[in-house]
Amino acid sequence: MQITNKKDIPEELIVKIEKLSNLGFGIARLDGYVIFVEGACPGDKVKIRVGKKNKNFANAKVIEIIEQSPDRVEPICPMQKVCGACQLQFIDYEAQLKYKKQIVEDTFGINKGDGNRWVEIRDTIPSPKVKEYRHKIQYPISETRDSKRIIAGYYKPASHELVNIKYCPIQPSYCDNIIDFIRTAAQECGISGYNEKKHAGDLRHVVIRTSAYNGKSLVILVVNSTRIFDKLKKLASKIYNELDNIVGVGVNFNPQKTNLILGKETQILEGESFIEEKLCDKVFKVGAETFFQVNPYTANNIFEFVKKYISENFESPLILDAYAGISTFGICLSDVAKKVVTVEEVKASTDLASKIIKENGIKNVEIHNMDAGKFFEKELNTKGRKFDVTVLDPPRKGCTQESLDYALKLTRGKSGGKSGGKIIYVSCNPATLARDLKYLTEKGCKVEFIQPFDMFPHTYHIENVTIISTPED
Repeated sequence: MQITNKKDIPEELIVKIEKLSNLGFGIARLDGYVIFVEGACPGDKVKIRVGKKNKNFANAKVIEIIEQSPDRVEPICPMQKVCGACQLQFIDYEAQLKYKKQIVEDTFGINKGDGNRWVEIRDTIPSPKVKEYRHKIQYPISETRDSKRIIAGYYKPASHELVNIKYCPIQPSYCDNIIDFIRTAAQECGISGYNEKKHAGDLRHVVIRTSAYNGKSLVILVVNSTRIFDKLKKLASKIYNELDNIVGVGVNFNPQKTNLILGKETQILEGESFIEEKLCDKVFKVGAETFFQVNPYTANNIFEFVKKYISENFESPLILDAYAGISTFGICLSDVAKKVVTVEEVKASTDLASKIIKENGIKNVEIHNMDAGKFFEKELNTKGRKFDVTVLDPPRKGCTQESLDYALKLTRGKSGGKSGGKIIYVSCNPATLARDLKYLTEKGCKVEFIQPFDMFPHTYHIENVTIISTPED
């Protein structure tokens, strides 16, 4: 079929799925015109219904599977099609790993058939657990229109229609019990669920931080309020006293009309404000608003991988941990470093990091509570230290060019034939990683390799660790 106009695309047609897009959609082509197919697996031959049509691509959904891909499996969750959280659960896990590597390769232009392989991308390292791996749970809360029954779950794809989830195989099973208890207890306490359209109701979200280390949980009730009220105190008391392994119950105040889950203030009503988690034989404290990887099993793999690489290539290095959060990287790398210098602009995170370092008996981590860019400038202008290894673990938007320039200036370069320092860039977004690596290579850096890790099984997300050699000074 020749496509000269998007109107030429029929409403229903049969296509073969070639590969996955970076958002987990199957890709089919019709005379070069791209169709993104929700719920399709590479190798499938499917009948689709085409939805929105754009100039260069269209979106579609599967009506019928004509020929099933050998990589297609039965999802482990009966709600997979309506929940929207696990986009790839119908694909065999080994195949997921293969397709995630392909997503990274496509982002770097490696599969264009032109032999362009400017960077080595290794096979994806699997998550040690593909069930019950998610240890941070954020459930939107609402209520039914007529019976006012509390519901908790996830939104259907591309909608704000809440699906009431009773069982989620990617989170610890006792979290299902916690949520089920809260559904009933909130109603008994006279607490209403949130109505997004009317911006009305009491309980907006329930956030659970749970420990893979000891199975303890911290529960945070996010409310559409600026104050604590008696019904809320009663609910917090019931959760803390009637459920096992709850270390604390808190309230987060979020009265704003916003898509943000947490407001700016959290108050603990019962018990402790932290759970404990263990990585690299170090015990960390994780609070309601602490940034900490949701999959501690893969997180530990990443930290151990970086630690091993540094120990094999350096002897007592000076390490810079930028965008440090609670200094998780720095603390994990302290065993193989002469000193680790960490920088983080959120004071609550650096305060917590100081506490963690003290409790773990660590003496060689130096913490700075500053904006990373300002710290870099101060470090260059005053101490003038050169770091053997700089770890960059920025948010999803990646690094600014200014921060990359500073990282280059602060990291030891090659001199006199001796190998220089390394920048280790950890990224959850292949697109911004590709952008930043291109900039660094233009500045004379060499990308040694990219190692993908599966932090989020059954989703299209992929974590990448990149080893970068710095240029000559």
